[in-house]
Amino acid sequence: VSGGAYGGFSDFDSHSGMFTYLSYRDPNLLKTLDNYDATVDFLRNLDIGKEELTKSIIGTIGDIDSYQLPDSKGYTALMRHLLNVSDDERQERREQILGTSQKDFKDFADALEAVRGADATSVTVASAEAAKKAVAERPELNFVVKNVM
Repeated sequence: VSGGAYGGFSDFDSHSGMFTYLSYRDPNLLKTLDNYDATVDFLRNLDIGKEELTKSIIGTIGDIDSYQLPDSKGYTALMRHLLNVSDDERQERREQILGTSQKDFKDFADALEAVRGADATSVTVASAEAAKKAVAERPELNFVVKNVM
């Protein structure tokens, strides 16, 4: 991708309660952090149409109930066993997804608002040069740079 990250996504781990934003090979560290911080306002102002919402719901259900080869089925079964994920819990998740509405996006914005700010944690794996640049440009973010390699 010219001038941007190779990929970006977010993830919620229902077992740990941890929500994460991730970008891959991202040359725009501070811009990306600003985009993540803008999520609350984006969601509050989002006006998603019924057709787009339906497509999103179908895509999400497709992700959680996708076809798996035998080795993937075995790994998935092992993880569900280790995490004690019951069939009832999985069905409840499906029903929540199928019942998603415009209001859920606003509620999610409120949840994100509650955890952003001074207590939020950002972890970045970046080049020493990118880390130094971020510290110099945005000292108010209180970055702590650690060399791990």
